[in-house]
Amino acid sequence: MDEQTGEIGGNEPNAPAKWRFSIDVATSWETTFFDSVTPNTRKIALRSAVVMSPDRGGIFEKLLRLVRFGLGGTSASGMQFVSWIYDADFLGSIDYLIARDEIDGVVNIASPNPLRNREFMKALREAWGSRIGLPAASWMLEIATFFLRSETELVLKSRRVIPSRLVEAGFQFQFPEWESAAQHLVRRWRATDQRYLATGN
Repeated sequence: MDEQTGEIGGNEPNAPAKWRFSIDVATSWETTFFDSVTPNTRKIALRSAVVMSPDRGGIFEKLLRLVRFGLGGTSASGMQFVSWIYDADFLGSIDYLIARDEIDGVVNIASPNPLRNREFMKALREAWGSRIGLPAASWMLEIATFFLRSETELVLKSRRVIPSRLVEAGFQFQFPEWESAAQHLVRRWRATDQRYLATGN
């Protein structure tokens, strides 16, 4: 799915009706954004994938915690695509867009190489050095997300996003591949964890 040909929400006929909520919020926000009158102001609507950072409380730390405790296997079928972006690439892409007045409209902020959940979690386990990753069935995820006050959509919905406009404009990703990004993020997380232990925070 890229900016020109992508279909918002995808084409998942069996998706739960409640998954429509996030789609409706996003489309309503973009419509309002572009319809608002802002003379002489360039508008860019960012469609960002999940940002992978080793910072405390982020999605990467949550996924890594599953891996560390042997629970980082596939989610449901594992065939759903995961779109992601390395934190430095996220920040770099924002700076890149600010500096280029010729770019406006919708821009996808994501790695150019999404991959399936099965491969995504396998690469994260290998980066950590874990051989075991127990899978999670859909019903397990329903229970877990209920207690976390979240939605299974975040895990089960397939997102195969391609940042065509960034690529065509010449933006260079530091970490376009998840395997190398995961290894670097694990090293950064370990370094950060050691600093937390040293300071007692």
